[in-house]
Amino acid sequence: MTIDEITEFVGGLGGVLAVRPAPGDGTPEISWGDTFFYYAPDGVAPRTAQPFATVVTKNYPGDELSRLDRPDTFRVNVAAGKETFSDWTGRAPRETAPDDDPGVTDTVIAHPVHGSLGWLAVVNPGGRTDEAVRRLLREAHHLARARHERRNGSAPSS
Repeated sequence: MTIDEITEFVGGLGGVLAVRPAPGDGTPEISWGDTFFYYAPDGVAPRTAQPFATVVTKNYPGDELSRLDRPDTFRVNVAAGKETFSDWTGRAPRETAPDDDPGVTDTVIAHPVHGSLGWLAVVNPGGRTDEAVRRLLREAHHLARARHERRNGSAPSS
């Protein structure tokens, strides 16, 4: 999967706002070139909500283990939730992580920094993880939509 394919897929889920920081928009330079996906049916990025998925194209301070400084390397990060996280990793998010290689490609792993919060990650998703990434993104979108509806007092949609 390419970044554009991921962005197109997530955008098709409905009510998604894809934020792509760039020079001149007031965002920190470190975020330029990355993509942040919010459930925002009104098209306005929620001030208090976290994105339900991101695509990062570089190492961030304290998050270098995925080695995103390699050529043509990016990581999809997904707020999978506790249950889905446990289904994929065989452990609860806050349990001690095994010694996985966060730089391994085309493999679903606990996010190297935010795994304790139920986030999963895939570096350079490909043939082995294409469908898994799509399922994870759908689930994260569903969870974000449900949170949005609870906050706004609207009935959950299916």
